[in-house]
Amino acid sequence: MTSFCDWLASTPGSIALHESLYLYPMVESVHVLTLCVFVGLASILDLRLMGVTLRRVPVSEVARRLLPWMGFGFAIMVCTGVLLFYAIPVRSYHSVWFRTKLMLLVLAGLNAWVFHARIWRSVSAWDLDRVPPRAARVAGTASLVLWAAIIVTGRMIAYNWFDCDKPQPAFIVWAAGCDSYPK
Repeated sequence: MTSFCDWLASTPGSIALHESLYLYPMVESVHVLTLCVFVGLASILDLRLMGVTLRRVPVSEVARRLLPWMGFGFAIMVCTGVLLFYAIPVRSYHSVWFRTKLMLLVLAGLNAWVFHARIWRSVSAWDLDRVPPRAARVAGTASLVLWAAIIVTGRMIAYNWFDCDKPQPAFIVWAAGCDSYPK
């Protein structure tokens, strides 16, 4: 994977994006703004699933109104995230924070998949309940926790505490794949 990242970093588009005075900050800003849209709306839905807010509104109605906007925010967020990786692929790939963020994204995706594949199927039975069933509350709580952790780890990617070009503890060397890092 390191050789792929090396190749990607040497492409004209990656170099241009990384060295751009305006484009990289604009992509990063759009990434953060669409993250706010997605996570903000997901938080409303999660809080409803937890039975904390909008208790008189059917869960299906909250989802119907928010999911299209969440999908839009998520799609743009993913596209800009890919562009951010494209701009600095080697450093990103070897970042402990980036790797942790990717694992958390997979867990958040699994949580959403399990929710929609299993729990959501019975929504008609608990749609009007002020406090949804335990499985829905757990899914909402897990979503909030995972997205909070994704935001924190995403923000930490910018810092170089654990960069491979610095002496690091053995665990960090392993976790960041520093042994394959170009010296």
